[in-house]
Amino acid sequence: MSWFILFAAGLFEIGWAVGLRFTEGFTRPVPTVLTVVSMIVSVVLLSLAMRTLPLGVSYVVWTGIGAVGTVVVGAFLGEPLKLAQWACVALIVSGVVGLKALSPA
Repeated sequence: MSWFILFAAGLFEIGWAVGLRFTEGFTRPVPTVLTVVSMIVSVVLLSLAMRTLPLGVSYVVWTGIGAVGTVVVGAFLGEPLKLAQWACVALIVSGVVGLKALSPA
């Protein structure tokens, strides 16, 4: 269950990272509220997952999900990425998968 909670926390991290783009410096109320709520939910879920998962693994997986997800959403929003950049994203994914596979919890 902790891994599921951690994955959800990562999804909310993607939400707030992408949401920042639409707040226009926190001047647009609806995107700002949604972004702040996503931030809070993400951190709360991360803290719940850390009840049973190791700190380092939890944090790396959380940031990895957020980073990779944000890059993918950015690509769908028209941000160009070179092949070498996608290869770097693949390295992040392999690191997250490796940490999950080698974790006892």
